[in-house]
Amino acid sequence: MSARALKLAVDPIACDGHGLCSELFPERVALDDWGFPLVDGAPISDRLAPHARRAVAACPKRALRLDATAPPPAPGRAPSRAPSRRG
Repeated sequence: MSARALKLAVDPIACDGHGLCSELFPERVALDDWGFPLVDGAPISDRLAPHARRAVAACPKRALRLDATAPPPAPGRAPSRAPSRRG
């Protein structure tokens, strides 16, 4: 998995339910009873990333997108915080 995990998201307002995303990326996109995408929100592996990018690029309404998320902190390590400024 890459340093920043990719997650697939859909804008339900922009989507017209063409269904192309589910044809191009069935590993993570299913269609509901009306033909609108149901997106699996799990991080996308490096192996599936090219397929996800192809589905995003082919969306006729540009309703599908890939969001990069920061990986969770390593176990046993607290997230770093910026030093506080007191004055």
